Amino acid sequence: MIIKKFLGKTKEDAMQRATAELGDNFIVMNEKSEVRQKGFFSFLKPKLYEITVAKEEEDASVINPVKASADESGKDSISKEQAMSIKETIASVDKLRQLSEQQESESTKVDIKVPAAEPLKVSEKPDTIKAEKPVTYKKDDISGRQDTKDGSSPSGEQAPGRDMLDFLRLLYNTMTDNEVSEKYANQMIDEVSRTFDEEMNMEYILSHIYQKMILKFGKNETIEPSSTKTPKVVFFIGPTGVGKTTTLAKIASKLKVMERKNVAMFTADTYRIAATDQLNTYAQIMETPFHIIYTLEDLEKCYDLYKEYDYILVDTAGHSHHNEEQKKAVSDFIRFFDGKAETEVYLVLSATTKYRDLVSISDAYKSVADYRLIFTKLDETDVYGNLLNLRIYTEAPMSYVTCGQNVPDDIEKFSPQNIVKKLLGGENLSGDK
Repeated sequence: MIIKKFLGKTKEDAMQRATAELGDNFIVMNEKSEVRQKGFFSFLKPKLYEITVAKEEEDASVINPVKASADESGKDSISKEQAMSIKETIASVDKLRQLSEQQESESTKVDIKVPAAEPLKVSEKPDTIKAEKPVTYKKDDISGRQDTKDGSSPSGEQAPGRDMLDFLRLLYNTMTDNEVSEKYANQMIDEVSRTFDEEMNMEYILSHIYQKMILKFGKNETIEPSSTKTPKVVFFIGPTGVGKTTTLAKIASKLKVMERKNVAMFTADTYRIAATDQLNTYAQIMETPFHIIYTLEDLEKCYDLYKEYDYILVDTAGHSHHNEEQKKAVSDFIRFFDGKAETEVYLVLSATTKYRDLVSISDAYKSVADYRLIFTKLDETDVYGNLLNLRIYTEAPMSYVTCGQNVPDDIEKFSPQNIVKKLLGGENLSGDK
């Protein structure tokens, strides 16, 4: 994992410097405005904008986050200052340490073993979640390694001590309690154990896993203007009852009211009269054109009316992901715009849906189009592991999350930091612990 800081006159300047050195695939971990330059007469120099970014290395699993040298290929190590900074953003570290001490006596009464972590390919279908089954660790066995009498592994790596094993167990159980797939939780714990060093402490381990999880989520990708003179056509697809219509209205309102864009709304959901009436009501409030689409001919006529607009948002019929006829109809609407306008497709899913069903739904919609992910109803659940599970499983970019029915307030761009804090036992989305 590469972690570096970049300075610029503006945020854009700092981002360009980071892109020039690291490429596009990095994550912004922290931002600071008005950073004073160092050196003599620094008070006379203009203040700069600072960003801290992280990027996954090609073989990050074998890099020691403590001993990685800053002068090796220009890569920064995870310094103690950085680790402590991350610690401060995750309110759970003290709680985890206390739980570790409380469970020490209990852990001595049982055989302790670690779940063997298999090498993971993102394309593999993850195991079903068994969060209710607690994991324990075997004192002399990390990911199947047998340690020697001097406390090191046969490969010469330092084995974690008992306190650290208890802490790893707590991290694992915290993730699986939040319904992170056992396979993915195993992978991250195994990466830590394989890079273990005697200098590592709980703060370093927590910061390492925190950063790994953020990198797995990647950058959010949200609606952007068309790069051509034609409108950006945005489709919302997904099963019934996940909140597609309300999500579309929230996004339309932000584009119309806050960004002052010209927006038209179409609906191809002719199965539910209530959905059509709901979207029509929103359109009237926002003074935005609204049309019902029954056929491709209807779509073509309506599109011709709004060729000068910035955005056309299209609601589609919610249906079973096993309904091939309806999936084909949605696919035909999307493909109508090939060569005519830029399109984006958003698969809208509920955070309350079982992971097994999410996998089935995401697989089914692959035949419709490449999509980005929107998760709704985050206010109706206390666990968010499925967001990470599906992001890794589908490799589809995260876009938005919604936390209520209020239009347009209860929607925001996906924040990996916010979700990862919760997955590691920190603050939840409402700020409560």
